[in-house]
Amino acid sequence: MENIIKSIDDKPKSFCGLFGIYGDTDAAVKTYYGLHSLQHRGQEGAGIVALDHIEGKTSLNIHKDFGLVSEVFGDDTLFKNKLSGKAAIGHNRYSTTGSSDSKKNVQPFIVNYRLGHLSIAHNGNLTNTSKVRNELIDEGAIFQTSTDSEIILHLIARSKLENQIDQVKEALNKVEGAYCFLFLTDDKLIAARDPKGFKPLCIGKKNGSFIITSETCALDINSIEYVRDVEPGEIVVIDDEVIKTGQIKSFRIKAEKEISKHCIFEYIYFSRPDSRIYGTYVDKMRRKLGKVLAAKHPVVDPDGDKVIVFSVPDSSNTAAIGYQNQLEKMHIASKLEIGLIRSHYIGRTFILPGQQSREIGVKIKFNTVKGVLEGKTIVVIDDSIVRGTTSKLLIKLLREANPKSINFRVSSPPIINPCYYGMDFPSSEELIANKFDQDIEKIREELGVDTLEFLTREELLDAMVDHDPEQFCTACFGGEYPIPLINGLVKNEFD
Repeated sequence: MENIIKSIDDKPKSFCGLFGIYGDTDAAVKTYYGLHSLQHRGQEGAGIVALDHIEGKTSLNIHKDFGLVSEVFGDDTLFKNKLSGKAAIGHNRYSTTGSSDSKKNVQPFIVNYRLGHLSIAHNGNLTNTSKVRNELIDEGAIFQTSTDSEIILHLIARSKLENQIDQVKEALNKVEGAYCFLFLTDDKLIAARDPKGFKPLCIGKKNGSFIITSETCALDINSIEYVRDVEPGEIVVIDDEVIKTGQIKSFRIKAEKEISKHCIFEYIYFSRPDSRIYGTYVDKMRRKLGKVLAAKHPVVDPDGDKVIVFSVPDSSNTAAIGYQNQLEKMHIASKLEIGLIRSHYIGRTFILPGQQSREIGVKIKFNTVKGVLEGKTIVVIDDSIVRGTTSKLLIKLLREANPKSINFRVSSPPIINPCYYGMDFPSSEELIANKFDQDIEKIREELGVDTLEFLTREELLDAMVDHDPEQFCTACFGGEYPIPLINGLVKNEFD
């Protein structure tokens, strides 16, 4: 029997990645590199739409497919023959709604309607999709995809307003949930971020051109200067006039501002540590998470030897640095080490024969550095535990290195609730914290570690330096859902 394993990471899956640029003759090439740096936000598919003007005619040309960015755009002649032009938008996809095996669902999308061409790329999850979609179908709309993103295209195309900015604003006022949108038209790049600012979105500038993207790492790869974040509830417009004056056009989705509810998992796990989101570098926040974790949940060797601290690479690397630094400040003998080696060459899918495919899968991805671990009190730092299946197998692998004891520390609280805003968690019943009634001791026994401790929700929020803790969404950790629930479900949740 053969098992095809898409991922052996027992982690929440990332949102999508966005990159848009206006006013650059190599727009699609810069978009390509930007998507490369945002690959962690989605690996199912990628696409680029380029705006070109040839002999007085405007066209939006697209190339998209399943796979990683390097696979989808492996033919470099695409950028000369198909994706030329002064503006482009790109998208890396991880599906949270809509089938992952339909090429139609790979973004960006393009339509041609009465005001011209319109392309869209979306990061996030709309929560009233079912209601709005059904209303549109009743009015005669025909949907080509099963994603929530297509709804916005229908709302814009059906608008009776005569200005595209007004059409976008009208459409966004009819949807709820978490979103960052990029729109490319015949003469402008438009970006929008939901009123609560769930997802990160920033603006950059280079040689007169403007760039809008999910994370600043996509600016860095192109040597682009960071300007500012797109504000929650803001619509940003870049056109020829903006390129000429350097003054960004800005509009509000709603007149009144809402309290921000940034996704706290961006700091815990999703975003790259070298990115700056919500106004603060991710690396700084993850180090702080590690420091708080050590201060509240330290590990001491019973014989006075140094404890060996290491991460589950790669997303926990900086939290492990913070943890060990704090132990040193507390005069606890410790050493930061590389205890696990991760292979980066297993690909997106692979075939595993036999009944022990998951166990082999973990060994394909990780191996221990036995000389570092043998006979030592070890502290394993991880950013989160979801189902716990991979963590359990990883602990079994570490046991083979014969450490003195295995102490597991997690730089986030136990996950107990599903997310309705674009983060792909399993059902509540599958979450290990709920399987064991949030009993940490029972979870410890299940994983097979000597000690297990998580950050509490309060400790997590205390670590959010430079921020008002009220500005974060922590619903998955037992906090309130920022968008009201009805009968335990998000209002009008997409089927």
